[in-house]
Amino acid sequence: MYVPSAFARNDLPDLHAFMERNSFATLVTKHVDGRLIASHIPLLLVRDGSRYGQLCGHIARGNDQWRDVADEALAIFSGPHVYISPRWYEADQVVPTWNYIAVHAYGPLEMISDRTEFLELLRRMIDTFEVGAETPWTLERSGEAVDKMLAGIVGFRIPIMRLEGKWKLSQNHSPDRQAKVIAALELQPSEDAQEIAALMRKNLERLF
Repeated sequence: MYVPSAFARNDLPDLHAFMERNSFATLVTKHVDGRLIASHIPLLLVRDGSRYGQLCGHIARGNDQWRDVADEALAIFSGPHVYISPRWYEADQVVPTWNYIAVHAYGPLEMISDRTEFLELLRRMIDTFEVGAETPWTLERSGEAVDKMLAGIVGFRIPIMRLEGKWKLSQNHSPDRQAKVIAALELQPSEDAQEIAALMRKNLERLF
């Protein structure tokens, strides 16, 4: 990912928190026959004592993505994003752009073949995504359907070897221009505009 220094975010707690808040990711792999394959799936971040932790998930057994991976996998986590109009800068020689946040995680795709380990992963994922439910669904409630489900999916882990974070929040503009963009975004009705405005304001406050 192209990350100019002004937009780079390297703080590991920030990166981890973002990945957990935006856990529905895009998994991209390159295969020995040269094909690129992408799947849109939830990924669970597991802090396992290593530097970056690992990502765990599963895909359909009929999905060729888990077969014959040639290189490292890439998991893309996307967050709020919004169009930035040059009108808002109230200045000359400016152009339209887009503000957004994204994290890329890289590492080898490893299959989980042990049934007990796979079941534990599924329980952890279900518990994570059922948080807040009045009566959370559990894996045990599926009864005999578990075996049928396991036959149709493949579990995997990605030990994270490298993380890239990009917080593109108009940091390449003056504080005055950033404030004008924030004011304009706060008038927009979309949730993404409001989130980006809040992040820009927080980022701007760090300068003072």
